[in-house]
Amino acid sequence: MPRPLWTSLTPVLAALLLAATWGRHPGAAVLTLVAVVLVGAVLAAVHHAEVVAHRVGEPLGSLVLAVAVTVIEVALIITLMITADKDTSGLARDTVFAAVMISINGILGLSLLVSALKHHLAVFNPEGTGSMLATVVTLATVCLVLPSFTMSEPGPVYTGPQLAFAAIASLVLYGLFVFTQTIRHRDFFLPVDRDGETLGSGGHVDADDDGHADPPDNRTTAWSAGLLVVSLVAVVGLAKIVSPAIEDGVAAVGFPNAVVGVAIALLVLMPESIAAVRAAARERVQVSLNLAFGSAMASIGLTIPTLAVASIWLDGPLSLGLDNVQIVLLFLTVVVAILTVVPGRAKPLQGGVHLVLLAAFIFLTIAP
Repeated sequence: MPRPLWTSLTPVLAALLLAATWGRHPGAAVLTLVAVVLVGAVLAAVHHAEVVAHRVGEPLGSLVLAVAVTVIEVALIITLMITADKDTSGLARDTVFAAVMISINGILGLSLLVSALKHHLAVFNPEGTGSMLATVVTLATVCLVLPSFTMSEPGPVYTGPQLAFAAIASLVLYGLFVFTQTIRHRDFFLPVDRDGETLGSGGHVDADDDGHADPPDNRTTAWSAGLLVVSLVAVVGLAKIVSPAIEDGVAAVGFPNAVVGVAIALLVLMPESIAAVRAAARERVQVSLNLAFGSAMASIGLTIPTLAVASIWLDGPLSLGLDNVQIVLLFLTVVVAILTVVPGRAKPLQGGVHLVLLAAFIFLTIAP
């Protein structure tokens, strides 16, 4: 896989800019530069994560990007909860829920729409995709819905033992998913052709069953892995620098605090969104769905346990329970996702329905 020059220079530039601005209060011009470089670092992370994923092959490759962006998400949430002057008890809930809605409705919907428009139908494996959806629904219910109905603690929060149970259950479910996807039943998560046959089961000569270029060599993979780490560190640091400006901007226009969580989720899911659409355009829809559901699972299954541990040192409660509107949107998303997944193929309509649900979520977050 060719390595464009900018993908090597941008992480270095982002790291240098981070070092120059860390601990300072830059003006508007510098903040604008930081925002531009931040987006460039995210795009560079996309490229290097794809290189590593190309080397390890599917479905393990889809996990690389999911875990990478989860690192960013957790770091941003904890940083804002520690440094922000406003009430941030619901920031984790807002960010995780936004990540789930963007993953299932945004990434999935856009991927299905792109693939179906270009190739008439979007074809995927319903068995693997269905198991991912079931895991996401269970994680979302245990971590985001049940806290609104438990009675041991007032408000949409878990008690200490309840939070510990949710964290352990999340890790167990995520671990079982990774084992299923990468070891025991990996064929269910590989791209399929229009007849439902797994691609690479015959007639393909590329080593990683990816359908096009051969995987990169060890040196290229190691270089991209190193730059991926640099990019992620830079993204976390630069995002921390621009986060106060985002919060101030949200407050200035009169939007609710939940919009900050949506902004964080949009930023951290940008790499997976780009990678998923690229895969869908190449008719590798299963890869796109692995990214969509994998990111939703990682956002809950890794973020909530980490925050559960961090809550020992964080001041204030950790509000995880969704409100009534959010629960309705999650329920509707689950019903539509089931109807989308069961046939194993989708028309442009299904993609459009999911994108409308995403638009409804964003609009109702801004104007609850």
